[in-house]
Amino acid sequence: MTPAGKPITAIVVDDSAVVRKHLTELLTAGGIDVIATAQDPLFAWTKMQARWPDVVVLDVEMPRMDGITFLRQIMTERPTPVVMCSTLTAAGATTTMQALAEGAVSFVTKPKIGLREFLDDGSNGLVGAVRAAARANVGAGRSRPAPGSAATPRVAKPLLQRPPAAQGAMAETTDRLIAIGSSTGGVQAIETVLRALPRTAPGVIIVQHMPERFTGAFATRLDSLCQMEVREAQDGDRVIPGRVLIAPGARHLKLLRSGAQYVVSVKDGPLVNRHKPSVDVMFRSVAQCAGANAVGAILTGMGDDGARGLLEMRQVGAATVAQDESSSVVFGMPKAAIQLGAVRDVVHLQDIAGWLLSAAAEPVAAAN
Repeated sequence: MTPAGKPITAIVVDDSAVVRKHLTELLTAGGIDVIATAQDPLFAWTKMQARWPDVVVLDVEMPRMDGITFLRQIMTERPTPVVMCSTLTAAGATTTMQALAEGAVSFVTKPKIGLREFLDDGSNGLVGAVRAAARANVGAGRSRPAPGSAATPRVAKPLLQRPPAAQGAMAETTDRLIAIGSSTGGVQAIETVLRALPRTAPGVIIVQHMPERFTGAFATRLDSLCQMEVREAQDGDRVIPGRVLIAPGARHLKLLRSGAQYVVSVKDGPLVNRHKPSVDVMFRSVAQCAGANAVGAILTGMGDDGARGLLEMRQVGAATVAQDESSSVVFGMPKAAIQLGAVRDVVHLQDIAGWLLSAAAEPVAAAN
């Protein structure tokens, strides 16, 4: 993480001279010190040995060495925040998902048409992504904390009182479900959690801040790695044991009740907390429709999306957990939820899957 007050330094690695030029100008205008550019990872590695950057802006497809291989090298030799740049295609989305799983902090999508206009647009998100990456803890969550360390589970202060259950909560049903929200660093965190869940685990719904086209690739990747079935959610999908539904990019996901079943609504709508999908939208619907039968988890991410919704879940009796600071790439979302009193327990990433299963097995009356 870059110390406060220190200028952020970056290197831009892209095989296009035009892209390197425009990205450098864009970052420089945003107050980022671009200390070097390189046309491929081999040239970049040599320049990085001379002066190591705070953040690497990395293309995916390049000659001599691809971005994924270079990313692995960086994470092995000297873990450093990496922001990936990829084109908005199905193949690019799959590769970008792999990059995020390998440790990249975030990504910025480059259009195949209108690239020059995109590169000249200061609102394209690159400067913000680099600034956020510079604050990321890229080594987080890679190992389990030692017993008795500060990273072991701890209990948050209880609420002084619990408001009445939200209208529509179905406390009488025995169906349990798990709701998870995350943002920056969430691709790795969600993979860690889901790979540890058995095929018999309660149904899971997830909001990960991510654009459309990428959530489908994310779900496909997870489905190939996990015991549970993982798919991008579609309107009307049932939430059942052994199934994970990922909110599609640019759509809000809400939980609904259809008779004795849980289903999801996937609809367009305005941004909430600057996001679509929004974690708050999902958590609030879970509080209303599942009440104390739900288990909520807020993982690594920037900002405070999900904190208020998780509080509503806890207020109606749901067990709630936040990823701890030591294992979070960015502690913003968990911290906001903890400070709001929305969290029952604070747990290291490696222990969250076990916590979720234990919480889901608790009698509803004792869940909070």
